[in-house]
Amino acid sequence: MSFFSQAYLLEKYGPRIGMQDLAKVLGVAHGTLRNRISAGTLRLPTYLDGGTRYADYRDVAEYLDECRERARAEAAHTA
Repeated sequence: MSFFSQAYLLEKYGPRIGMQDLAKVLGVAHGTLRNRISAGTLRLPTYLDGGTRYADYRDVAEYLDECRERARAEAAHTA
């Protein structure tokens, strides 16, 4: 996973990213994010702490890097 992705997310959001911020990072509506979590279709681990749901910045960075790799692989396949 990219050190740059981790450093950026840690600096901007801290070690735990709340759902409002996670929705912004992923570019989806907060309600869409909640629906994906409820449906089990979000391929990013989240956890509850004191009734509030978070994602670890390292997991978010890894997820974004994986999305980039999938996009690059698809682009290479169609080219």
